[in-house]
Amino acid sequence: MAIWNLGSINIDHFYRVPRIPAPGETLAASSYATGLGGKGANQSIAAARGGARVKHIGAVGADGAWAVATLAEAGIDTSHIATLEVPTGHAIINVDDAGENAIVIFSSANVALTEDQIRAALSEAAEGDVCLLQNETNLAPYAAEIARGKGMRVIYSAAPFDADHAADMLAFTDLLVLNEVEAAQLSEALGVSPAHLPVAEVLITRGAKGAIYRSGGDEISVPAFAVEPVDTTGAGDCYLGFFAAGQSAGMDVKGAMTFAAAAAAIQVTQAGTADAMPDLQEVKAFLEDRLAS
Repeated sequence: MAIWNLGSINIDHFYRVPRIPAPGETLAASSYATGLGGKGANQSIAAARGGARVKHIGAVGADGAWAVATLAEAGIDTSHIATLEVPTGHAIINVDDAGENAIVIFSSANVALTEDQIRAALSEAAEGDVCLLQNETNLAPYAAEIARGKGMRVIYSAAPFDADHAADMLAFTDLLVLNEVEAAQLSEALGVSPAHLPVAEVLITRGAKGAIYRSGGDEISVPAFAVEPVDTTGAGDCYLGFFAAGQSAGMDVKGAMTFAAAAAAIQVTQAGTADAMPDLQEVKAFLEDRLAS
């Protein structure tokens, strides 16, 4: 089984600030760094480090060759990443002393993908493979429709949240992934409760409170592991990547949620996004330690 991730690739610019700036406020940053990011790249690296076979579909500009190389070094198939005559997407990330963040994204190459590119990539996918999607690229509904037609499992992360985009995706989605705020926003937009969203499976991440999975009348709740966060940027992407990897390895839902919770707990104790994703051995050691105590 392979995970095919139609996902964004960003150059992240990190600024450490004493607090998130208020409107009109100018703050001096205490540090600056760059790294690989984008929800798609983050999820691909997390899934690959979680042991999954990952194939990334996306685009960069000429300035993003190092980003593609980084994905390849993580064991990800990058043969379906195009190099376009536009800049690579990037993000401006302010992180405060409590580990909270505020992010501005420039999409660029991430929204310049073509139907031909996506169709050619997914022509190689097999029934039972996973198609992983989010809202930082164009053509996610197109990819989801192709994937569903091939018998793939479609996992859609409705972030950054857009109610209209999410509504368009639901008919092709097997597992919908949202955080608590996004779940409330989508419920309000559709006029239903979070427990009655019109999709077969829903996974709601709740930060330090853990996560809830719902399917039909069944509900599974798994708490988060207590840690002191340094930077929460990319924690949701880490969680989803490891959850998908856990399921692809044959874990049941609760096992995959626990696996993902451990990975996210490690990730938030380190600065960065893709660079902060733990590897499989780190997660296994963390689980052995925490579950034994």
